[in-house]
Parts: sequence; structure tokens; C-alpha cells
Amino acid sequence: MGKNGNRPMILTEDLWKTYEMGSEKIHALHGVSFEIRQNEYVAIMGPSGSGKSTLMNVIGCLDTPSQGKYYINDRLVSELSDDELAYIRNKEIGFVFQTFNLLSRATALHNVELPLIYNGTPSVERLERAKASLVKVDLGDRMGHKPNELSGGQRQRVAIARALVNNPSIILADEPTGNLDTATGVEIMNLFERLWEQGNTIVLVTHEHDIAAHANRIIHLRDGRIERDEIVRQVEAQKPQPQTTEAAT
Repeated sequence: MGKNGNRPMILTEDLWKTYEMGSEKIHALHGVSFEIRQNEYVAIMGPSGSGKSTLMNVIGCLDTPSQGKYYINDRLVSELSDDELAYIRNKEIGFVFQTFNLLSRATALHNVELPLIYNGTPSVERLERAKASLVKVDLGDRMGHKPNELSGGQRQRVAIARALVNNPSIILADEPTGNLDTATGVEIMNLFERLWEQGNTIVLVTHEHDIAAHANRIIHLRDGRIERDEIVRQVEAQKPQPQTTEAAT
């Protein structure tokens, strides 16, 4: 983990997304180009209508651009079959949504198991991996609880555990603190920080400055264009070396 050089994990080249509204054309994305490398922590930020949700859907392979190219781990997404796209959505990208998207009648453990059920993971391995994922987000003592028995922050932790269970290349989080109070939101952002320190690549979509400030790089969108792409924390020199540091102490 943590090879920040080499090829980008995400590469977009001149992405456009155009919607036809009667005789009018609305450009949700307007020639967007950027790259994201392994173990980066990037926030995509912009006001409502800036195109950030559209861009998130394209990055997550939930939507396709009208023109331009999108590569994920060197694969041109437009050339992938439906089965290959489904595999990427299930295995390579861990989604975290504002609304948690948990099954209300299922336990935390079963909610986390779901991606493994969909890809045919054997039941014994499935249980072990789902339990390990819940422990990773500090919910080892809440595995048998259903969503209505958990706080908002705990529900989001279940959703993050579900996103982690397939060891995805990228964690894609859409307004992950939008339904949480300020204190709980800080806890969730601290969890993302810890996951990044463990080597995960995180792409965070938000309209809030204080949430975006947790990332190391912010891509600012406005009117479907990249207004600015800035490094807000210089970490390349020391990242990611948590294990080495611990071993030395």
C-alpha cells in the first residue's frame, strides 16, 4: 500500500456531462480533467449545482459521461461490459452515502455482509470479513444491533464498514456527515483520517468547507468546471509510514 507514484488510480480526461432539457442543453460537467493516485485523500467541493454529484456518479461508475474518458486503475470505463462495471462497483469502490442506505430489518453484521453475498463469497469467510470490518470502525460490540437500535454516527460506521469489507481500491464518500450533528460528524471524519493513514484512498464529496478541510487536497468545482485544485496538507514526504514509525518506537 501507499505507492503514491506510478500510475493514477483515477484519471479523467475532458469529461463532459450534458443533459437535454427541451431545446436547451445543460452542461453538468464542462471539460473536467484530473488524476488521483493511491493513498490520496481528496475532497471534491462545490456549491449546489456545481457538478460534484454528477462527477461522483461518474467516478463511481453509476453514470457515464457524454464525452471524454475516465480510467480507473488503467481501465477505460467506456470499454467495460456491464458485468465488469458491476464488479468494479462491488469490489473496487466502497460507497458511503449521506443517508447510510442500510437495510432496516437487518443487523449491522448482515448489512456489512451484503456486498460479499452479492459476489458469492463463502459464508464462513463472509462472516469473518464482516466482523473484522465492524471491529475496524469500533463497532465490535454492536454487530447484532439493527439500524433503529444505533445512533446516527453508529449507522454511518456500519455503512463505512460495509464500504470497507471488499478491501476496495477507493472509498467514495458522498456528504458522509450530512445527516449527523457536528460532534458526530467530527468523529466520522476522524475515522476517515484513520482509514487514510492505514493506506486507503479516499474521495470525499462535500459542500462544507470544514469537512473538505480534513482532506489533503481539494478539487473545487463551479458550474461544471474545475475552478481550483489545491494541496491543503503536504504529506507526501511522510506518508504512508505509520507501521514503520510504530516499529521504530
